[in-house]
Amino acid sequence: MLKLPIVFLFVVGATCSVFPGTAQVLTLKQAVQTALANYPTLKAKAHYVQSSRALVKEAGREYLPDLTVSAQQDYGTVNGQNGPLYSFTGLTAASSGPVFPDQNNAAAFGALYLANVNWNFFAFGRYKEKVAVARRVLEEDTSDLYQERFQEEIEVAGAYLNLLAAQQLIHTQESNLERAQAVQRVVLARVKGQLNPGVDSSQANAEVSAARIELTNAVDAEQQRANELAQLMGVPAGEFVLDTLFLSQVPSTMITPSTVNPQDHPLLKFYKSRIAVSDEETKYLKTYNYPTFSLFGLTQGRGSGFDYNYSAANPDAYTHSYGQGVGVQRINYLVGIGVTWNLTNPLRIHEQVAAQRFTSLGLGDEYELINQRLAAQRVLAETRITNALSNYREAPVQVKAAQDAFNQKNVLYNHGLANILDLTQTQYVLNRAEIDRDIAYNNVWQALLLKAAATGDWDLFITAF
Repeated sequence: MLKLPIVFLFVVGATCSVFPGTAQVLTLKQAVQTALANYPTLKAKAHYVQSSRALVKEAGREYLPDLTVSAQQDYGTVNGQNGPLYSFTGLTAASSGPVFPDQNNAAAFGALYLANVNWNFFAFGRYKEKVAVARRVLEEDTSDLYQERFQEEIEVAGAYLNLLAAQQLIHTQESNLERAQAVQRVVLARVKGQLNPGVDSSQANAEVSAARIELTNAVDAEQQRANELAQLMGVPAGEFVLDTLFLSQVPSTMITPSTVNPQDHPLLKFYKSRIAVSDEETKYLKTYNYPTFSLFGLTQGRGSGFDYNYSAANPDAYTHSYGQGVGVQRINYLVGIGVTWNLTNPLRIHEQVAAQRFTSLGLGDEYELINQRLAAQRVLAETRITNALSNYREAPVQVKAAQDAFNQKNVLYNHGLANILDLTQTQYVLNRAEIDRDIAYNNVWQALLLKAAATGDWDLFITAF
């Protein structure tokens, strides 16, 4: 299933430059292009496509005739014997000669030179179907590469937005720490002047410690998200400077409908290609129910150190000469047409075809499951866009109200009209409001990214800024 970004949970992910440690701003488009060029999974699937392309060429050459040439030169005896023999697994010798009453150890050189052509010229479309299967596999691997590229684009964009949110949270927690320290200085001064009880200083110190912990946690989250984006991009982990455009504006195409047909989603096309491969393999298996028609031809040259009149009556009619033994003395040729048909094949192929059909049905069920999930995600994406825009509009109102409340309590505390608990409570509310604002801004882009992932339309997101 396509890995979609986690929206409305605080998300973070990463980078500054393809080369950590520089001050160059890394845009989202640069991050995506770097990931597409470096990610090992994409490289692997690109190699699988090349492999499948080569196999298509190989399948097309299956129809070529077999052309075999061989040559051998031997030295040995030629004792013959009357009797039946079966060349089981080829473990026998082709010695031919007259039958002697006893073993004869006379030996000479011999040779065999052979050229053979065999062409299965008609097999009821078997070779055509094999090429078709290879092409379907190529389409499957190509679709797999495309959907992996799409998934990588979505994941990198999500990681980029996640890191940007994490970096913004660090700034928010730094501001919160500065605010807590400012309150601490005022509280300590008033406690020393005996204007407030000593317990106020303990409360102020606790708030500063809490702010430091929150800042440390934010830094830890930022480092983790930066590492995640670096892994996706295939570059060393480090500090990254990101484009803050996503913090200053919302997408311009939030309500723009996708131009991609739902059935053309990269993931659905991949699952559809798997079904096509299985269906084509079913057709290919059926061709094994039928016979194969072949043309064949053979030319043969033989040489022997034994003369034509070598026999029990003339046992000396042979020579030990190497040159005379391996030279061509007789030539034969043969051409013909044949048919081979294993009559029990249909019994086996029937079950194989049935199994392949069930495989196609199973792949169809998987396709339908993915189709249903993507349909649900498209509905969810529209809902999240509406919610994200609503929170985006409310966040500044919440921050301003929290800021006003904090300023009021701060003034009242400085004049002895409010206690430390009232002040720290408004300080916490202000920090929470600022965090909600950061998340609300980021979630607007995350919601659009979810829509792009659910519709299979990467341009819907990448052209929104």
